[in-house]
Amino acid sequence: PPSARRILVAGGSGSGKTTLARAIERHLGIPHTELDALHHGPGWSVAPDFEERVRALCAQAEWVCEWQYGAVRPLLAAHAEAVVWLDLPRRTVMRQVIIRTVDRRLHRRVLWNGNREPPLWTILRHRDHIIRWAWRTHGKSADRIAQLRRTRPDLPIVRLRSQREVAAWQATLGEPPPGGATW
Repeated sequence: PPSARRILVAGGSGSGKTTLARAIERHLGIPHTELDALHHGPGWSVAPDFEERVRALCAQAEWVCEWQYGAVRPLLAAHAEAVVWLDLPRRTVMRQVIIRTVDRRLHRRVLWNGNREPPLWTILRHRDHIIRWAWRTHGKSADRIAQLRRTRPDLPIVRLRSQREVAAWQATLGEPPPGGATW
């Protein structure tokens, strides 16, 4: 419902989960915790206390975060009050992830715990390079959402299939839905 205060943003890598989570934070005043910041330690290692930090997040009264990382997806889903699913076309996601990755690399942006995007040529050699990962895993969100609907049939899920739908939905944040409709 619109009164949800624990919100997950689902979608594949590069779909815009963090961007939308930040918009929800701005519009609704719900604190956003970037899951990548909890997950990545120095040298792209997994932070040893990742799951503990996610449990602490789930214990809070309100939050918005990305729904990713298999180790904590069930925990996040069990505490969520709503899910916003970015089910964007592959071409849109790939354009976004390529632009984001190139920008981060060219500007040598510091990400989490001092990490930076690897050299662009690594897309050719590393199977799990973020661009290859985004391509390979693009359809997995639909399977995860289908499973979520089976385990949490009570959980409202907003499915956004285009940038236009994302923009229209964002425009409604903080306002009562038209006609008394719910998410």
